[in-house]
Amino acid sequence: MATVAPRLRDLRRRSGLTLETAARRVGLSPAHLSRLETGRRQPSLPMLLALARTYGTTVSDLLGETAPERDPILRAGRTEPSEAGGWTYWTVGGAGRAMQALRVHVPQRAQGELVRVHPGEEWLYVLTGRLRLTLGEAVHVLGPGDAAHFDSLTPHRIAAASRGGTELLFVHTLLQSGAAELCLGDRTPRRGP
Repeated sequence: MATVAPRLRDLRRRSGLTLETAARRVGLSPAHLSRLETGRRQPSLPMLLALARTYGTTVSDLLGETAPERDPILRAGRTEPSEAGGWTYWTVGGAGRAMQALRVHVPQRAQGELVRVHPGEEWLYVLTGRLRLTLGEAVHVLGPGDAAHFDSLTPHRIAAASRGGTELLFVHTLLQSGAAELCLGDRTPRRGP
């Protein structure tokens, strides 16, 4: 626990938060947070969880635990396809990262009317077929080699615009949800018109 106090102060400062602002976000008094940062008090697990969320890190990081080395290589034969809402996707990025990468096949008429809005950013790159991307009121048709990068708080819809569907690479920055739930909506199958 001796390493926690200086880490708390360092993370707060790197986050650009004053003692008062950080304390308010966590639900503590500034004096209590100050005592945690100087080692005069030990944080409880709920406090550690709240502090980790506030500073955009994990409890393991606050405690100074080191994660096992992640293998940066994902071999093609080791990714299993999953299906949600008619879309098929393959996770092509490492778990627990600040962004998630997927290869997605979007069949024609699958989830074309589902509007998504959530925090984060999205980037997609069309591999095959044509994609209809609606951002707010603007409709864009993208072909192979075309890409889009947008704030996902913008209401958006993704649909195949070609008979055989479309395949794309898809990267997003949100970690709060699982890949299928986040990118593909709920797991309830949707029928085309």
